[in-house]
Amino acid sequence: MKLFKYIIFSFIICVLLLAAGLAGKVWHWAKTPAPMSAEVIDYNVPRGSTIASVAREMAAAGIRIEPYLFVMYARYTGQDRQLKAGAYEARRGDTPVDLLSRMASGQTSKSRFQIIEGWSYNQIRTTLKNNPNITQTLDNVSDAELLEMLGAPYDSPEGLFFPETYVFVPGDTDMDILRRAYTEGQQRLAAVWDQRDSGLPLKTPYDALILASIIEKETGHQLDRRRVAGVFINRLERKMLLQTDPTVIYGMKDTYQGVITRSDLRKDTPWNTYTRTGLPPTPIASPGMLSLQAAVHPEQHKYLYFVSRGDGSSEFSEDLRGHNRNVNTYILKKGIQ
Repeated sequence: MKLFKYIIFSFIICVLLLAAGLAGKVWHWAKTPAPMSAEVIDYNVPRGSTIASVAREMAAAGIRIEPYLFVMYARYTGQDRQLKAGAYEARRGDTPVDLLSRMASGQTSKSRFQIIEGWSYNQIRTTLKNNPNITQTLDNVSDAELLEMLGAPYDSPEGLFFPETYVFVPGDTDMDILRRAYTEGQQRLAAVWDQRDSGLPLKTPYDALILASIIEKETGHQLDRRRVAGVFINRLERKMLLQTDPTVIYGMKDTYQGVITRSDLRKDTPWNTYTRTGLPPTPIASPGMLSLQAAVHPEQHKYLYFVSRGDGSSEFSEDLRGHNRNVNTYILKKGIQ
């Protein structure tokens, strides 16, 4: 009987010593920087991941964390149930404790997607598609279906996505980013429309968006935006043709090869403001905030014409004679000695 008790006691002592030794090993391991194959390693935690699958993903990425110990430690601390999906960054010197804590608290690495002022909808979609960190869900979605998904009461997606830098977690979808850009655009448009000048020949916020898109394509010179807007407002009030080349280019679609000819100006499209009065039916690009503000706060003047000086700024005139003189000077170069 005494021998049996001694054996049991010895067994318990051995188990405790083994447990203490294992606990010490795990603790030392948890506090020791994990060997890494690179200075910085990016890896993903997909939604619905288990701690075991995450450990395998990390090891495959080059983070040598001893997957078995990593899983055991995560389960012991309860952090296996706190993992947040997203993209993470491991740096040389990080310990398993650091890595696990980061995933449990959701300290994901961020990516950025920028929509540039003046981009067309096609440029936005192409750039989205070419971003490897964005999950593609819209490949077989038509423009009409996209507008319905957004709840957008428009016939075209052109100009609806506000130029801004959008921070996202790798794995977010193209629709996630477009929805944010659309919502931002609608909020900005509503805000500037509410503060618009009185008496403008613009009937709806969408009219302001269309005009802002033309201003965006006509000038990148900050001081000229409101003056350019004033020219278009003056023309709209007089029911003159807007005669703005960017609308012709937009209507030409893929046939535009960098040059506009006289025949292009005469060829009618819904966007050709040389053949049709008023605003075109849709925006021609995504306007930024300065162009939106210029559209609803145009400079008051008598100018009806403007021409590019070639340095980003424009020369303005009140009549056709002055405009022709400016064309000679700045376009045909006849005024340069």
